[in-house]
Amino acid sequence: MTDVPSPGTPASLPATAIALRELLDLLAAGASAEQLAGPAARARTTGASGVAWLAEATEAALSVRRTLDQHRRREAELAALFDTASDLAALRGLDAVLRAIVRRARTLLGTDVAYLTLNDPAAHDTYMRVTDGSVSATFQQLRLRMGDGLGGLVAQTARPYASQDYRTDHRFRHTGAIDRGVGEEGLRGILGVPLRLGDRVIGVLFAADRAPRDFTPDAIALLASLADHAAVAIDGARLMEETRSALVGLKAANATARAHSEALRRASDAHDRLTELVLRGGEVGEVAAAIAALLDGSLSIHDTDGTELARVGAGPAAPPALGLAESRTSGRAAYHDGAWTCAVLAGSELLGTLVLTGRAGPAGPHEAPVEADAEAARGGPLSDADLRLFERAALVTALLLLLHRSVAETEDRVRGELLDDLLTAAPPGRRGTGSLALRAKRLGVDLAASHAVVVLDCDPPVRSQLVADVARRARTLGGLAGTREGLVVLIAPARPGELARDLAQHLTRTLASPVTVGAAGPATGAEEFPHAHSEARRCLNALHALGRTGDGADLTELGFLGVLLGDRSDVAAYTGRVLGPVQNYDEERGTELIRTLEAYFAHGGSLSRAKDALHVHVNTVTQRLERVGRLLGPDWNSPARALELQLALRLNRLAGGRAGAGENSAPTLPLQGRGELRDQPPRTRTSPGQPRGERLR
Repeated sequence: MTDVPSPGTPASLPATAIALRELLDLLAAGASAEQLAGPAARARTTGASGVAWLAEATEAALSVRRTLDQHRRREAELAALFDTASDLAALRGLDAVLRAIVRRARTLLGTDVAYLTLNDPAAHDTYMRVTDGSVSATFQQLRLRMGDGLGGLVAQTARPYASQDYRTDHRFRHTGAIDRGVGEEGLRGILGVPLRLGDRVIGVLFAADRAPRDFTPDAIALLASLADHAAVAIDGARLMEETRSALVGLKAANATARAHSEALRRASDAHDRLTELVLRGGEVGEVAAAIAALLDGSLSIHDTDGTELARVGAGPAAPPALGLAESRTSGRAAYHDGAWTCAVLAGSELLGTLVLTGRAGPAGPHEAPVEADAEAARGGPLSDADLRLFERAALVTALLLLLHRSVAETEDRVRGELLDDLLTAAPPGRRGTGSLALRAKRLGVDLAASHAVVVLDCDPPVRSQLVADVARRARTLGGLAGTREGLVVLIAPARPGELARDLAQHLTRTLASPVTVGAAGPATGAEEFPHAHSEARRCLNALHALGRTGDGADLTELGFLGVLLGDRSDVAAYTGRVLGPVQNYDEERGTELIRTLEAYFAHGGSLSRAKDALHVHVNTVTQRLERVGRLLGPDWNSPARALELQLALRLNRLAGGRAGAGENSAPTLPLQGRGELRDQPPRTRTSPGQPRGERLR
């Protein structure tokens, strides 16, 4: 700027001074460049002197204005940076911080697009993290290897780079992926500055236009300053998230520790309660009650054959088959059919089953929790701690059952010794019946009552289990059980035939192997047991001989074989069972069906010879035999039944029954036969079910 003229200036100095004053006023008012050039232009128009001097003053004013504009812009940029720092400090989430950074970069530099990439040390590249103003999905998913493109070079060298037109700028290593992304976004002028934390580059901040642009040093410095603030904010947000995650992890760990501590406390309490029950010889029902209370559900304990030993609350009558099979295979509790099932095992031996209901099962892709009823819906799923507690309860139950079994085996040994003494035949007067009765009374057995004696046989592989099951049944019935001569023997106050059938059916099903049961009795008093045992043995042998393995019966149910094999055969009972319906009919109606049967069998099933012996018409014989068929069943004349009937008829005659009709039988008036014929409804004139007999003609 030239100095103010000295007092020797032209006479028109006052007009120039006025123009200079106007110029200063415009400069002070912040007038535009066109307004500042106005006074000099008017002075030239009027031809005033000092125009050159005034033009120099105008240039000086424009320079001052540019300096002021630059300071104001710098002040605004600094204010924007401070605002950005304040905004970033107020944000907590990393995503929110990154979005604020790119939005502020786009605003400060006035660009079309701003975006930010973060470095991936593992992949040795930098990837697009946040964009503002971008419209291309390809561009938003770019990954730049170190040194590739403008951004890869900035990330690699930690220096800012600017390109007036990236498409034609060959200073950078162009790749197909980068060029496609930049081309889809339509970017031309690009500026990138590093995000640095100390000596480490964590990413790159970009500002870009869709037209060529020459980024000034001030713009580069402004974006670099923003990047420095952004790097600190990013690191702070990352640390905040790490701290938050750590706090969440600590909270979860604390909750886990509390839950684990509570589980340990409950497990310790459960162990103490269950151990105390076992040590004081508690019953299975007490263990069931304790487990149900600990697990807040309904619980039942079952024996190996499904028999319920104890129950607390509602639940299935028998263990779920699928749950028991899975638990027995895996050794862990299993959930099926709305119930938790845990096999009670001693090694591989099944001692029983625990069944827990009222607690939901584990949710999974193939099986949702199944609730059996409203009762089962009240509890949530079993936690891992509760599941382990349930499985531990099964171990304690196994220990208790083994203890009970040991006691029972000792008692069974005593019972077996008594049984052996009862079954041992001895000369009269030398058996010591009083001593036997006293020993039996101590075991809760009254020898004066009627007892069935049964002998059981099975395949060798399941014999030990048969012994255990029969001993358990003996304790239930108040009887005695043991082994004798390789067979299992049971005496119990029950009906022999019913007990034999029930044992055969139940044990065959339980052992999955045929169990044959022969019975005898009833035996009353110690003296009768050896004979009853011998009869039961013979009955068992007869069942095997008849091919009825897996069946149960007493001698009375074996027909004439029972009569032949029995020591104390009740002939009257046998004949009554075989001929009873016919005998009763004769007694009630005054008919002669028994006599007709005797004549029929005595003459080889010939109707004509039988009618001659009976002195009746052949139709009368036919009608009487039809009546027999209705009383005894349609198979009365089959070979096996015919043999039974003939033997019963002969025994009945020997026992003093009604006389039969043979060749020398007393004659019967024909009128009687005709009367019977008239009393009967019409019948077919054919001898019923008789393969050998004659047909009526």
